Amino acid sequence: MTEELQSKARKIKLVAFDVDGVMTDGRLYFTSLGDEIKAFNVKDGLGLNLLRETGVEVAIITGRTSELVLRRAKDLKIDNVIQGREDKRRALAELLSELNLTAEQVAYMGDDLPDLAAIQFAGIGVTVADALPIIRQHADIITEKNGGEGAVRELCEWLMSAQGHLDAVQQRFLLDGSDPKS
Repeated sequence: MTEELQSKARKIKLVAFDVDGVMTDGRLYFTSLGDEIKAFNVKDGLGLNLLRETGVEVAIITGRTSELVLRRAKDLKIDNVIQGREDKRRALAELLSELNLTAEQVAYMGDDLPDLAAIQFAGIGVTVADALPIIRQHADIITEKNGGEGAVRELCEWLMSAQGHLDAVQQRFLLDGSDPKS
């Protein structure tokens, strides 16, 4: 990680995520009755919870509207959920105003054209490995993992590491809380 990116990471107080293609693999499943099904990665969920515990707020901004997104957000205790907004940069700017934050205090993770302006606007723009080439071209960070396959967790751990919290967060899960190498 470059020193410039490390410096930007220390300022982050909010991470906003797109859903389809980031928190999911981008596929939409429908039952014969027309019910929508989405698959969320449980490892991403734990990463989001741990990130929030370090004091970084989490938000969801999605162009679609889905009860499943509300359910996932409720399960993860994510209060900042914006659905049905195609202009994600504007939605992000409005959220920042509500939270009294600046663009340099937010990271935004998206994967497709509706996310591009938000990625460029955010202090740190992030995308997934399987994003469109133009999105990867404009992102500060490209995860090694694809959307829905742990990319969210990868960003959460990167940010916790950059802010100096990852070791403490992980040690909490050790049997006795001690350093395994000592």
